[in-house]
Amino acid sequence: MFNTVFWVLAIWFVVNVVWMWFKLDDHKLQKTFAWINVCAIIIGFCVYYMVDHASGGIAGWFIAINWINIVVAALQFYYGYRNQSAGNVHHAGSN
Repeated sequence: MFNTVFWVLAIWFVVNVVWMWFKLDDHKLQKTFAWINVCAIIIGFCVYYMVDHASGGIAGWFIAINWINIVVAALQFYYGYRNQSAGNVHHAGSN
């Protein structure tokens, strides 16, 4: 189970990062991928800490992908929720 989840998360990570950078202005896609990433992070940490695995091998890569996914999700939330109301911003002193 550990190896299977690792490879599913690794493939998701690559697909996610590629789509994220090519569609930075697609707010809906960024938000969707960010929330899917939150689920992937939760599943990843649960599997890493709850399933028996050897300390060597892919265990280091598994935890690295989980932590990097946190950074990617944060970026996706930023790109997904930024500037959506930019047209409604009124600065003090402007007419």
